[in-house]
Amino acid sequence: MFDYPFTGFHFLVVFEIFPQVPNDFRFQNVTGLSVDVDLDTYKEGGENRFVHRLPGRNKYADLVLKRGMTLVSGVTAWCLDSIENFNYQPTNMLISLLNEDHLPVSSWYIANAIPIKYAISEFNAEQNQIVIESITLRYEYYKTLNLSAAVAGAIGAAADLFGGASASASISVG
Repeated sequence: MFDYPFTGFHFLVVFEIFPQVPNDFRFQNVTGLSVDVDLDTYKEGGENRFVHRLPGRNKYADLVLKRGMTLVSGVTAWCLDSIENFNYQPTNMLISLLNEDHLPVSSWYIANAIPIKYAISEFNAEQNQIVIESITLRYEYYKTLNLSAAVAGAIGAAADLFGGASASASISVG
């Protein structure tokens, strides 16, 4: 049996801040889990036909979280306290893609996120739409978790199909 690619509509966002209420885990949209590698250019001495491009620093995109606006939210309070009172408290967070059993299949550990933008969608008397709050976060880096377990699971499944060998893996953050 082969697995299909995962769907992106079932996920969980957890902040390492307190207090939190159930609304703090619910977002309708998460974007910005991407990284670009800067390439440093070095010219070859005596060779004018090309330059060397070597990997340099990583640049991480801003993370944008969107959800329906609610009255009580620890995440919104943390965000507004940062922006309105200049009381920035970096926090770590975990974004997990969930399967049909509500278990994480892959997760991304976000380090030292701070809010840099808070926006509310437009109010329009001619439309019956939910008010959406949008929080933009800047962070230092992210680590992908569960990838080694997923690869080991795939290897184990393939081994079971073709001869019964097994594989194991461990997951660590650090």
